[in-house]
Amino acid sequence: MYKNKTITIFLHILVWLTLFCLPYLLSYGQEQELDRVKAHFWIPLFFSAIVFYINYFVLVNRYLFPKKMLQFILVNLGLILFFLFFKEYIEDHYFQELVKKRLENTRRIGPPFKIAIYIQILTYMAPLFLAVALKTTKQWVKTEAKRKEAANFKLQSELQHLHYQLQPHFFFNSLNNIYAMVDISPDQAKTSIHSLSKLMRYMLYETNVESILLSKEIDFMKKYIDLMKLRVSDKTVVNYSFPVKETGIKIAPLLFISLIENAFKHGVSASKESLIAIDMICKDKTVTFTIENDNYPKLSEDKSGSGIGLQNIVKRLELLYPDRHEFKTTLKADRFLVHLEIETT
Repeated sequence: MYKNKTITIFLHILVWLTLFCLPYLLSYGQEQELDRVKAHFWIPLFFSAIVFYINYFVLVNRYLFPKKMLQFILVNLGLILFFLFFKEYIEDHYFQELVKKRLENTRRIGPPFKIAIYIQILTYMAPLFLAVALKTTKQWVKTEAKRKEAANFKLQSELQHLHYQLQPHFFFNSLNNIYAMVDISPDQAKTSIHSLSKLMRYMLYETNVESILLSKEIDFMKKYIDLMKLRVSDKTVVNYSFPVKETGIKIAPLLFISLIENAFKHGVSASKESLIAIDMICKDKTVTFTIENDNYPKLSEDKSGSGIGLQNIVKRLELLYPDRHEFKTTLKADRFLVHLEIETT
């Protein structure tokens, strides 16, 4: 902030110094009459600087931004007229020789007084418009920064809400699955509880970040699949394929787990043969994740879960990867297919 302020001051000084030296730069090698430069250039330049900074620091904020346009115009008109008359007063009292020459030229050439006044007014209007333009641009940049900050805060709040929503959803679904094992296989239930505690530790302590290594997510998914395989019968076959090598890709945490949950929840039958196929491919920075499973619709009396898994992932994808993801679900010949493609950065 201090550095930016210093640069701004330096640029202002540089601009005014360049304008101050302009008569000599434009007439390099020619003799300059110092009184003429003072009266016709330096004094109007000094008044223009006053017009610029009064508008930049005071008038634009006080009158233009609150939409008090009439007051803004009147104050600036008064300011410009004051400097026009003040300049004439200075010339009449301190540059009398120049005034005599100007009067002689006027008699010979014709009356350029109106044109001279018009040019002087334009001279003072230029810094006025520049002050308005700079101040408006600065205000727009500040407003835009606040808008982006508010939008980012809203985005983070929504993502945090969805993240916290997913954790209890995952936990309760897993508990329901373990509950079904307690009477049938107490040992498996104990193993499942131990595995679940590890998974919950990961969810609570390692996923409160914007992105995480894909390899960690893969390890988490493998452990969850192994946990779910404990509760299914031999009639259910679960095949999965994940990248073996470290890809270095980072991804938003817990994006895929709801899809795997959904496959076990709706793709497994206690009496029929079931097949769940999970596949992930990484190419460059693109992650393609597919799941295919049998479709056994949930019975109306089955109250396990809350049905928020797929809704959650759709919302998170829209917030995290707008225009950088493709998510499709299709039902074909009693097989439910999910295709998710994400372009990471």
